[in-house]
Amino acid sequence: MDASAAPELNLLLRGGAVLLLLLIAATLWRDLRQRSAARLGAGFAVSVAAATLASAPGMGATADIGHALIVGPAAGAMFVFWLFTRALFDDAFALRPWHAAAWLLLAGIGVWNCLVLLPIHAAMAGAAALWLGAMPVFWALLAIAQSLASWREDLVEGRRQLRTLIVATTALYTVGQLLAAWLSGWTLKAVVDSTANAAGTAALTLFIAWRLLRAGSEGLFAAPTIPATPQPTPPAMPSLDPGQVARLEALMTVDHLYREPDLGIAALAERMSLPERQLRRLINQGLGHRNFSAFLNTYRLADAKRWLADRDQADTPILTIAMDAGFQSLGPFNRAFKADTGVTPSAFRRRGGPGPEAEAQAGLAGSGVG
Repeated sequence: MDASAAPELNLLLRGGAVLLLLLIAATLWRDLRQRSAARLGAGFAVSVAAATLASAPGMGATADIGHALIVGPAAGAMFVFWLFTRALFDDAFALRPWHAAAWLLLAGIGVWNCLVLLPIHAAMAGAAALWLGAMPVFWALLAIAQSLASWREDLVEGRRQLRTLIVATTALYTVGQLLAAWLSGWTLKAVVDSTANAAGTAALTLFIAWRLLRAGSEGLFAAPTIPATPQPTPPAMPSLDPGQVARLEALMTVDHLYREPDLGIAALAERMSLPERQLRRLINQGLGHRNFSAFLNTYRLADAKRWLADRDQADTPILTIAMDAGFQSLGPFNRAFKADTGVTPSAFRRRGGPGPEAEAQAGLAGSGVG
């Protein structure tokens, strides 16, 4: 297919995709802007809309401020996608200053290439174009790798399905553009500008919009409900076996199974004589956890906090306490501990506990662990 064929169809498809993307962004911002994943989802939708416009027929020939304002967000679109997937599937994710700096760098290179390099046909324009073409593939591959790495840990079944459908299709479509260019002998720009790619973008956008509408806000953007410390067993949902919920909690609070450093969901499912999918549902709906590691860490951190506050263990190395609680190394323990308490293990030990205000907030009394 000629890359310049059917320009009217190309523009029509891109226009429809842009309108749908902006509708998705507006809906997410209107209904769920208090949640970082939804804000990043809206930002990604706007970025893809910008990228769809930037590759429309005739846009590449312009080098004005208006075009640059479209090219800038387009250059950072897949970086925003990576942030979106992180926020979507990691309940502890938080935006950092370096995220903004990285996005500004990517957008700045796009603007610089549009306004400075391309008009004068600078030699660096080719290198900048190669960079701008490679970065989306890099962030797409990173999103795939990280999503797959944490897939087994996710306890929310609907979110696991959406992770597979939305993250994989979006990321693989981006990588597919590069493969199409390599197999066809076209440049990557020709593939991105083509009518076929416009049709693919429109179809993918329509698919994602359908999945978002079908899942609803609680499918993708449900707020974390993981308790900060182990709590008494809540009433089991009607479709869950209360005996299995009680047995699971007994394995944690009586047998201290969480202290096994290599404990995974497969091993725990075998111990419970349950399929993994049923165990995930039991932990998620029966005990209120959304991530398997976070589920184990509530018990491990409760152990560590009690031991660090115990004056009889003042000489016990923090590494020993972390390992005895079930952590495999000091780094993850320190990060999890500070995220939970707001202080480092050393500072927690020096003041003899969480302090009156933090103790009241965390509700440590009566945790029943150990």
